[in-house]
Amino acid sequence: MNRPPSAALDDAVAAFVADVVPEVEALADSVSGIDGSRLRSYVVVDAYNLSCGFIDADGLHTDDELWALIAAFGPRMKTGLARATPSELRDSGLLAGSRSYLERPSTLLDILVHSDARDGGSRTAIYARRAAQIGHAVASLDLLPSRTELDAIERFRAMVQRALEAARAGADQAGPRAAPAAVAGPAEGLSPDTDAALPAARPLEELLAELDALIGLREVKHEVHLVANLLRVQQIRRERDLPVLEASRHLIFTGNPGTGKTTVARLLAQIYRTLGVVERGHLVETDRSGLVAGFVGQTAGRVVGAFDRADEGVLLIDEAYSLTRGGAEDFGREAIDMIVKLVEDRRERLVVILAGYPEEMAALVDANPGMRSRFPRTIHFPDYSNDELLAIFEAIGAEGRYQLDDAGRRAVLDWFAAQPRDAGFGNGRLARNLFEAAVANQATRLVARDQPSDEELTTLTTADIPAVERASATTTGTRQRGMA
Repeated sequence: MNRPPSAALDDAVAAFVADVVPEVEALADSVSGIDGSRLRSYVVVDAYNLSCGFIDADGLHTDDELWALIAAFGPRMKTGLARATPSELRDSGLLAGSRSYLERPSTLLDILVHSDARDGGSRTAIYARRAAQIGHAVASLDLLPSRTELDAIERFRAMVQRALEAARAGADQAGPRAAPAAVAGPAEGLSPDTDAALPAARPLEELLAELDALIGLREVKHEVHLVANLLRVQQIRRERDLPVLEASRHLIFTGNPGTGKTTVARLLAQIYRTLGVVERGHLVETDRSGLVAGFVGQTAGRVVGAFDRADEGVLLIDEAYSLTRGGAEDFGREAIDMIVKLVEDRRERLVVILAGYPEEMAALVDANPGMRSRFPRTIHFPDYSNDELLAIFEAIGAEGRYQLDDAGRRAVLDWFAAQPRDAGFGNGRLARNLFEAAVANQATRLVARDQPSDEELTTLTTADIPAVERASATTTGTRQRGMA
């Protein structure tokens, strides 16, 4: 009997556990931080985090993906996951921000990487191959896997390779290196890559030019230029031993999803590094699910962990307003209080950016007396105009050599004009979703032709753009969680 499509993830997880557990067992006696009695659970946790990361890669948590997650891990993990429904998982925000698991090695992978760097083993390759299989299984749940999902798999592979190369370089220079002291559980973060893996700081002019090249965001660019100018002046004054009036560098970003907040935050992190504000200039993203725990005493540790990961870089807390939600038993307020404390205690070591909708962010600032003085500057990210969304659509298409004909361009503009601009308007995510729908429609249109020309294969026409009356179906999920 054929197994259902959702079983692909269960099969991939089973293969991951079957292949990785023996590799970790072989290291249990020689590496500190590995509890032999919990080996299998450590590996299952990594498989779970990877699955969540690949599901969250495109920001759309579909029913098929979530049912597959429940089927794969409900029987494997001692949680209430087996009794959950996709709707409940979405409402809980459990997977929100999980794509960050794909951006740096888990503690378990870090152990395998450094063990391979010392003895030339192949444990990392086994882990990476089985992890990619999990990514492929998740992508296979969609009729047409998105470019974002496929890119996530390749970025993960590249990350693992970079980590292994950095570990080998460190082993060559410093000899044997101790492994991390403990294995991370679900939703726990990790330290950034070693300094040896950092590229050289980019020139300020280059970073500002990249900022200016972004579509739209005129006022945002102006504000960032002001920040950069102030920092540059302060840097010059320090170089000349002149007094500097220190001001808070922490920021609030407001705006709907998909307006470029994460992109600008990443550039700002590099600007801060170039101007000597932080040493590393990396961006760590988190949200409520990464900061607030469900039990007494755990929330403070999660917040401290996020600050540790962002040390000498930038911490972006997405949908930060959600920390104010919840009843008397909720620990969001504890997270806010800890953020305010750490922002002050570590003001010389990192920059914090809080992001979310304008009105909700105003409520967050009022939630703690110390919040307003520590986050004095707010940068608002407006929704893109229809012309700017068209430009984003065409920029996405240019990456794959797609282009719109004149009629297709008008159809895209009409489609954007028909979308309700309510709270949660998808912006850049909306443009990407429309592009992917158009490519799928084009494929359906051309599949019956024996030998379509190169021009036909790379041109999107009005026939490929979803009709306006079907627009709401195309964007299902867009307003649930857009890109930051």
